[in-house]
Amino acid sequence: MHTDRTSSTRFAVPVDAALRAAGWQPGRWDIKQAEYWADALRDHVSPAGHRHTVFPAAVEAWAEFGGLHIAPTGPGRQVAPATLHLDPLHGLHMARTLGDLGRALDTQVCPLGAETDSQSLLAIDTDGRVYTLDHTGDWYLGQDIDQALSTLIAGTEPTRLTAS
Repeated sequence: MHTDRTSSTRFAVPVDAALRAAGWQPGRWDIKQAEYWADALRDHVSPAGHRHTVFPAAVEAWAEFGGLHIAPTGPGRQVAPATLHLDPLHGLHMARTLGDLGRALDTQVCPLGAETDSQSLLAIDTDGRVYTLDHTGDWYLGQDIDQALSTLIAGTEPTRLTAS
């Protein structure tokens, strides 16, 4: 009998499968693309003078997962699994909003990507915690990128930070 040894133990099987279908694999690291995004965000200034803060946790998440279009299949555990595009430029024009969230959480926050169906913005803080911001409020997805991706791909209900 053939045993499949290609799956990692880092993610649950359905999460791992969705990530691999999107082109992720253990050891994926595109620092050139991550640096391009870092420069693009640092160079952007909103009309009101708001700027993005770029920090190592964001650059590391972009290097490993940046550019992936993740389209989970099947039902979610509690909510529909999120279709994701991990490209921080989705948040290019959200410097003020992310700055406000960072101040509220006593940290700094940088864009990570978007839930493409809902246009929710994914963001990461200096400690690697991940959030999503949408028209209903701000949500906590997990203490790190792995937990956040698992929450989104598996369709687990996130924790609300703010009311609408």
